[in-house]
Amino acid sequence: MNLLIGMLSGLALVLAAIPTLLTIVNLRLFVRAPQPPSSAPLPQVSVLVPARNEAIGIERMARAILASESVELELIVLDDNSQDATTAIVSQLANQDARVRLLPGKMLVPGWCGKQHACAQLAAAARHNTWVFIDADVLLKPDAIARSLAFLEQSKAGLVSGFPLQLTSSFGDWLLLPLIHFVLLGFLPLAQSRRHNSPSMAAGCGQLFITHRDAYLQAGGHAGIRASLHDGIKLPRAYRCAKIRTDIFDASDIATCRMYTCDLDVLKGLAKNATEGIGSPTTILPFTLLLFGGQLLPLTLVVWGLFAGWQGWPQWAIAVACLAVVCSLLPRFLEAIRYGQSLGSAVMHPLGIAVLLSIQWFSLLRRLLGFQARWKGRSLTPQ
Repeated sequence: MNLLIGMLSGLALVLAAIPTLLTIVNLRLFVRAPQPPSSAPLPQVSVLVPARNEAIGIERMARAILASESVELELIVLDDNSQDATTAIVSQLANQDARVRLLPGKMLVPGWCGKQHACAQLAAAARHNTWVFIDADVLLKPDAIARSLAFLEQSKAGLVSGFPLQLTSSFGDWLLLPLIHFVLLGFLPLAQSRRHNSPSMAAGCGQLFITHRDAYLQAGGHAGIRASLHDGIKLPRAYRCAKIRTDIFDASDIATCRMYTCDLDVLKGLAKNATEGIGSPTTILPFTLLLFGGQLLPLTLVVWGLFAGWQGWPQWAIAVACLAVVCSLLPRFLEAIRYGQSLGSAVMHPLGIAVLLSIQWFSLLRRLLGFQARWKGRSLTPQ
């Protein structure tokens, strides 16, 4: 029994220490976008927004983009067959500001995901050679585009992606959305990713992409990932497969995003593309081992020891198990301080991991059984 307790405690500490150490290193590398050079000419940029049933926030998003500083821009919004007032709102904005264009979306072609189909049309319509792809639920600060372009140039990459601050309005997103940073910083060796540009270490956030026309076309653009539901991973991977560098940056100080409005949408949203990320058939088992062993096992062991009065526990195993709990929670507290996340959500980290793993396994099982997810009125078929 002592041997089993010791082995489990040691395993928990090792698996908890991996994302802790990597997070500490990555926090220094995952930097914010720099200020643009004051002497540089105004860059020309096409801001490209796919929109389907976004009437609630589309005007606020568009006006924030039009207030951008230090850039010359056009704003193209593709109305992807919306069934609400999206078209009317964007049409009114286009009448008020010549920089706004409303692009009626074509009918969805079989074999395409709706977002990739919309983004491909937006790319074809762009007049400038530098592009910002942004989701309709992202709100930018006035210096966001100029600083994002400055990071693109500084990084020497063909595609960069910013990770906005995720706003929460329900228990589900309060619990789960901070895990975006935890998984990113805890399991991506960012220095290695930048040094080797391996497709297997591609990362990005589909809410905010910045690229140049020539790099986009060389990588195959959204047509190359037409069936994907997870452009955050698949688009950077397509660039890297074409030998084009990609990079990521912290956009939490220049962009916010409210992805969901209720708990059901959180669960559906995270489940719809899970099988192209953690929940894919090739990654779900190793990630389950890493996340369960490093984030759930430490607390399980300590609770077990407390209820048993630590009977049969060697003193060193008690210390190792308690240290494993500290290691499992430390990245979340560091990220909460750095990115303005809830400390309460960090305390509930083990519950969040348990729910996240449940969503991944549910999504994979649904896929294997042939069931389709639905999002915004459309059936989705993951790759």
